[in-house]
Amino acid sequence: MTVARHLTTERLILRQPEARDLAAYTAYCASDRSRFVRGPFSEAEAFDKFAAIIGHWTLRGFGRYVMEREGHAIGHVGPLALPAAEAPEFTWTLWDGAAEGQGFATEGALAVKAHLLGDLGWPQMMIRIQPDNTASCRIAERIGAVLTDAPAPAWYPGALTYQLMAEVAA
Repeated sequence: MTVARHLTTERLILRQPEARDLAAYTAYCASDRSRFVRGPFSEAEAFDKFAAIIGHWTLRGFGRYVMEREGHAIGHVGPLALPAAEAPEFTWTLWDGAAEGQGFATEGALAVKAHLLGDLGWPQMMIRIQPDNTASCRIAERIGAVLTDAPAPAWYPGALTYQLMAEVAA
């Protein structure tokens, strides 16, 4: 079974990123909202990061979905596998603060989790979050991730590591 290119939830369309999403992503990267992922970033850095998001689908056959609400890109959610030999990292980000506090990131994360760990049978994903990003820590816990004592990777100092495992039927 292959990774779905589109998923839908009650309020969101989750789809592969497209060139039309670049402006919203660039605005997010330039804002203080990107501080939890070592931002803010310049326009050139945002372009490079967005090209990696799009290219991940080509190189790995899966990647982060853009969360679309009422025709507008509001963030992204999904797996990132930089070292192919490691469990993918599960990420989510709301690009615009106006979308925060409405459950969109949790809704998108649950849908992607159900598809990858449920439908496709992936065994696990890792989640890395800065400790002061309490909203993302709450989302990780809501979707069933468990905080581990794994050290932060060198590329993301101080990050907490959560593990998200496939649910095993009893």
